[in-house]
Amino acid sequence: MYFSPAVQRAIRPLRLAAIVTVLALSSPAAYAQKASPAAVVAANEIVSTTGAMALFQPLIPGVIEQAKNLYLQQNPGLGKDVNAIALQMREDIAPRISEISNQIALLYAERFTEQELKDLLAFYKSPLGKKLIAQQPVVVDSSLKFAQDWANKLSEEVVSKMRVELKKKGHAL
Repeated sequence: MYFSPAVQRAIRPLRLAAIVTVLALSSPAAYAQKASPAAVVAANEIVSTTGAMALFQPLIPGVIEQAKNLYLQQNPGLGKDVNAIALQMREDIAPRISEISNQIALLYAERFTEQELKDLLAFYKSPLGKKLIAQQPVVVDSSLKFAQDWANKLSEEVVSKMRVELKKKGHAL
């Protein structure tokens, strides 16, 4: 799925956290119990309290924008109508974001007991939990930037060393 550069920048800080969360929650070994209604309620509150949905807010506009661009590539003359339709679709489909929120809550509720979810919620509402919620995007973004810079430097090193080794074997580069 294609997202504009602005959307990509907006979701970058949360991407790594989401990947880690999804991987941790999707592990078959993580399934422990059927979710009780009270656990689902607590999990929904965790999703809300932690702002977990921020990562997914660009999905609906991004999908609509992608479809809009598909039609505009085929016929640029459709611009006015496609834009109007896209705007209406954003409004019509926006409530469906709750499908994602509900599924995330269910994933938590299936993997944590009701008491664990209540304990997590209490933590997230504590001063330290609030600080974690506020600082985690900054830490993740900084981590991703560091990792990207590190990988770029490593790539330069590997390319340079590989060039040296290839030259030793008689390859003209």
